[in-house]
Amino acid sequence: MNAVAFDACTAAKHLRDAGFDERQAEAAVAMVRDAVGTGREQPATKGDVDTAVAGLESRMYRALWIQGGAIVAILTALRFLPA
Repeated sequence: MNAVAFDACTAAKHLRDAGFDERQAEAAVAMVRDAVGTGREQPATKGDVDTAVAGLESRMYRALWIQGGAIVAILTALRFLPA
């Protein structure tokens, strides 16, 4: 996802300079902020990234063990099939 830089104070000032009153300018800025998704979100911290990577790593190891177990089970079953 691309980050969008949006300066709400400058946008509100431009709207007021263009003839919007204070309430209209604040409402328009809030609408744009919500539309571009630059409201109250915070950038991910190192801890957030580390947690996400650890979760991904554990799921990958789990999938690896399941696949390994399935391979062993299939090879064992093939060994007992008549030739």
